Amino acid sequence: MRVKRGVTSRRRHTKILKAAKGFRGGRSKLIKEARTATIHAGADAYRGRRQKKRDNRSLWIVRINAALSQHNVSYNVFINSLKKKNIELDRKVLSQIAAEDPKAFEELVKKVA
Repeated sequence: MRVKRGVTSRRRHTKILKAAKGFRGGRSKLIKEARTATIHAGADAYRGRRQKKRDNRSLWIVRINAALSQHNVSYNVFINSLKKKNIELDRKVLSQIAAEDPKAFEELVKKVA
């Protein structure tokens, strides 16, 4: 019995080309190039999703530090005293408070220091 595989390979190619849609040049038209491009794009996306978490955390730290510099308190002293007083606010919330409600942040600094 003869097996023709045109449908299977066409389906696989279409899937790859659909994933490579929007890429420039042969990377969106040619199967081999599209396959390697999508593999690398997927790896970069995976890496980027992890990098985003690191970038956000460092941004929050910078914002907190900037708000603390007005009160002459260093970041590490502030975080350490928060932990000692069992105030469990994460850096994301602290940076939001510092940016949106400076008075509440000042109260927090006074309570901790």
